Amino acid sequence: MITDHAFAELGLPVDASEQEVKAAWRRLVSQWHPDRNASAAAVAKVQRINQAFEAIRRARQQPEAMAEPVAPEPEPAAPPAADPGPQRPPIRRKIKLTLEEAAAGCIKPVRGKLTETCTTCDGAGHQVLGGNCASCGGSGAIQQRSAWFGWPSVRIECEACLGGGIARRTCPTCDGACKCEVSYEVQVRIPHGVRDGDLLHVDARRARAGSAPADLEIQVQIAPHALFQLHDDGTVRCEVRVNGFAWIANRTVQVPTLAGAQTLQLNRDLQTYLLQGQGFPKERRGARGDQVVTIVPVFPHKLSTDQDIMLDQLIAASSDAREAQPAAKARGRKRTTG
Repeated sequence: MITDHAFAELGLPVDASEQEVKAAWRRLVSQWHPDRNASAAAVAKVQRINQAFEAIRRARQQPEAMAEPVAPEPEPAAPPAADPGPQRPPIRRKIKLTLEEAAAGCIKPVRGKLTETCTTCDGAGHQVLGGNCASCGGSGAIQQRSAWFGWPSVRIECEACLGGGIARRTCPTCDGACKCEVSYEVQVRIPHGVRDGDLLHVDARRARAGSAPADLEIQVQIAPHALFQLHDDGTVRCEVRVNGFAWIANRTVQVPTLAGAQTLQLNRDLQTYLLQGQGFPKERRGARGDQVVTIVPVFPHKLSTDQDIMLDQLIAASSDAREAQPAAKARGRKRTTG
């Protein structure tokens, strides 16, 4: 509440003394307290009176705030929109993703805690109960005896009611701290194609399936992958070990991609294969690059007896085929000559 408005709520000029402020507050609270006033607006009126008193008390604890002039509010040309409140700084968090999650996009929960003004007491740290303060009997001050014999006692402000004379209690929610720790959880949609170090801004009003207490600034961290290597152009490279005999026999094998396993037809003349469109998005929300798969044929260090026999047969068949080729060429030349 603006300080000028607070004085007006108590029916006082802005230069009213502290005693005048306390007296006006006690008088108005007594007049409008729901126990004494049957008006339907009594509760709201008492709340405004308490807020005005607290605003003046806080402002006078910081004199520089009172010295700053406040410009008069212009008359609105149309009904004013709801006050959005002060702009809050964004919440900065980090999110860790796998390479697969970054490539496909995903929804990640963001959880945390914030320190907020206590809504139970509106940041006052106490609740006004009404009636006279039990410590000072409603006078707002207590008599304090002097520690020295013969010295007169002095009246000091009552700590229980802060000089207001109205009974109050410590807020049970914040225990007088004026602030509370509030937990939040927001489901954040991560677009496909984000890179390590990217910053994502999430508008609190557009947070998915959750109420964000403020805008979010999220820094993406992509965990190193045990198999894939990502390049700037979106190309993903990997090496896959396959059975050497399967490679020689031109068999099919399953190779990993960011979208899952895919069947690859081997060719004994090739060890590098290009999988188009199976890489990482070239840019955020863009088309995918390619994946380069390097096949590493693996042969056993020691062959079994059956493998030795079959290998000898393969060598013999290869030798017979090579010997048969010159003989066939010679027969062809003889037929041509004859």
